[in-house]
Amino acid sequence: MRFLIPILLLIVGTGGGIGAGMFLVDPPASEEAAPSADNAKKAPAEKPEKDLSKEYVKLNNQFVVPVVRGDRVSAMVVLSLSLEVDAGTSEDVFSQEPKLRDAFLQVLFDHANVGGFSGAFTSAGNMNALRNALYETAKPILRDAVSDVLIVDIARQDV
Repeated sequence: MRFLIPILLLIVGTGGGIGAGMFLVDPPASEEAAPSADNAKKAPAEKPEKDLSKEYVKLNNQFVVPVVRGDRVSAMVVLSLSLEVDAGTSEDVFSQEPKLRDAFLQVLFDHANVGGFSGAFTSAGNMNALRNALYETAKPILRDAVSDVLIVDIARQDV
């Protein structure tokens, strides 16, 4: 009975995170969309060059991490991650996504277990440590195609 409530909270939190992620996903923008009149008037004289050697890949589902204090779940953290990878390697990312998710979850659980999601969990030092740990985990899986891990969204819900 002691373990039933944390398990139920984990299931409800995971379901809620997945549901929110599916609901809040932006529809793909049309490449042929016409510029608005305001944007046409304010066209810059020079456009900065895009770095075509990199692309961003958003992982399909959010990560739900329980924060445990003592022997009970005290909060749930929900994260969305994107990867900066070499251009043309997004298919490799998606083919390796189950392995990436497993490795990322282990990093996130370890981060939670050492108190990384307690207190001021969004401080610059704390977020950089988490990004670096996620990057070092992704690097061997994606054979150095990854150049950065981006924490796109993060939220903590205290229970």
